[in-house]
Amino acid sequence: MITADFKRLGLKRGHSVLDIGCGSGRHTAEAYRYDRITAIGVDRNRDDLKAARGRLEFHDRLKAHGGGAWCLAAADALALPFTGQAFDVVICSEVLEHIPDHRRAMAEIVRVLKPGGTLVVSVPRWFPERICWALSREYHQANQGHVRIYRGEPLKQMLEANGVDAFANHHAHSLHTPYWWLKCLLGPTRTDSRAVNLYHRFLTWDILEQPRLTRWMERLLNPILGKSLVLYFKKPT
Repeated sequence: MITADFKRLGLKRGHSVLDIGCGSGRHTAEAYRYDRITAIGVDRNRDDLKAARGRLEFHDRLKAHGGGAWCLAAADALALPFTGQAFDVVICSEVLEHIPDHRRAMAEIVRVLKPGGTLVVSVPRWFPERICWALSREYHQANQGHVRIYRGEPLKQMLEANGVDAFANHHAHSLHTPYWWLKCLLGPTRTDSRAVNLYHRFLTWDILEQPRLTRWMERLLNPILGKSLVLYFKKPT
């Protein structure tokens, strides 16, 4: 599930991309598809890093990449093991809501971005996330824990205070919102719910097949029901 709109990132041949909290490597692998990109994914979870490695090695076997390079590392967003101004593009998707000291993480994210570089940050959108919290007390403690709910403008201002300028935003994954509401209603950690499992199968099919009808439906519903808020920034030269 790709949350960032790569058309907005300004990726060029030879750029370096850092995916913070890369998880299973979806955004890292997508960046790796571009021409001569160096794609680096970092995460604290070693099981996720193993999954990301498998995904990237699969791209290598299929030669489904742009001829660049990839690397994965176990690292903490509060102390990234990179020099300042190291990356042309930084991606931080669905990570900040997990970090208690999110202001420190924001400072680190901007620190490693080159002047003129692009930063994309996504978090759960306030309205769908608030309903999830209302439906289930354990929801925000499951899935490695959500410690806060963001509103768009305060989040934008916090990131801009670290020295970047916002230039675009949108919402994404509206078809996923009812899935999480259903999951919260029936139990966020349950694995035996037929309704939840059927909806998950539908979402998996939709991601893999990308049918025109569901793509149109998602674009139509994203402004209303989009599960994720996606913000784009430039670091001044």
